[in-house]
Amino acid sequence: MTRTLIKTAAVAVDSQIILVQYFELRTLRGLRRYSAEILLAPGDRIILDGDSVTNLEARAARVVPATVYSRLLARTA
Repeated sequence: MTRTLIKTAAVAVDSQIILVQYFELRTLRGLRRYSAEILLAPGDRIILDGDSVTNLEARAARVVPATVYSRLLARTA
């Protein structure tokens, strides 16, 4: 499978900017799949998979703030 970067976006959470990279993957059968790589910190990434970039953008918009806030709570607990 080959992975091609098709889009880079930024999601703002309070004063933080989180980068999200969207990739297109071609499977061995020729199908298109998409993934989003959320870069929280060096070495700290979340990868989402889906059938369309639109769905991944919607999921990333929900997952990024939830992840940032949950990790913030875990650090203070």
